[in-house]
Amino acid sequence: MPELPEVETVRAGLERLLGRDAVIRAIALQRGDLRAPIPPHLPRQLRGAALTGVRRRAKYLLFDTSRGILLSHLGMTGTWRLAPSGDERPHDHCYLHLVDGRRLAFRDPRRFGLLDLVELGGEARHPRLKDLGPEPLDELAFSVDHLLRCCRGRKQALKPVIMDQHVVVGVGNIYAQEALFRAQIRPTRPAGRLTRAEATALVAHIRTVLAEAIAAGGSTISDFRQAGGDGGYFQHNFQVYDRAGLPCAVCSTPLHGAVVGGRGTTWCRRCQR
Repeated sequence: MPELPEVETVRAGLERLLGRDAVIRAIALQRGDLRAPIPPHLPRQLRGAALTGVRRRAKYLLFDTSRGILLSHLGMTGTWRLAPSGDERPHDHCYLHLVDGRRLAFRDPRRFGLLDLVELGGEARHPRLKDLGPEPLDELAFSVDHLLRCCRGRKQALKPVIMDQHVVVGVGNIYAQEALFRAQIRPTRPAGRLTRAEATALVAHIRTVLAEAIAAGGSTISDFRQAGGDGGYFQHNFQVYDRAGLPCAVCSTPLHGAVVGGRGTTWCRRCQR
């Protein structure tokens, strides 16, 4: 957490906040590291750069500038917000000052997030980006054939396979469970036993669940906030995530909970096969 819908929600909010003519006056780092060291030359290299857009790749935010790409990962508790003078908060680790006087703050209490610099033209070689799988909302790249190739011969449970960022990016614990429920497939099913019909349903439901979550502004479980400070609303639509012991919305059977691939997982033993 956050997963693809939450990161995409933050991206869209930042794009609305920044507009098209933002220029970086300065970047002030409050510490030298988060989950990993922050390149010390990052503020110097991006000073005076024009911000040309905010993209998302997997769960990374990419601030495109005329002098390189500022890469940001939210980790577990990271947020970006407009922070005018006087709005300094504990765990603000980076302030991005714009020429027009506005200031963005990156706050991350647990420090599992990342700030990094991608050189112009170096996106395909950057170690955090180069080996990522296809985007799930890209219908050409994330196809039924692609999923079947990734699953072929694997005895591993299906749920951790679709959470593998080399297979498809951005599908985390919440949305993997919800998509598997809609596709009526048990998360413990060996991946190599996935049929073409099931793969077709699963790919479709992964896309549908993610699209619905993006439309709802993501899911706020505890810390997630949009760039404007609001929470998300998709948590009100959960059918299985964190509902172990409650009745299935389809058949009323108590939902089963267990650890699958190291993560808490809930499913219906009657509906999902």
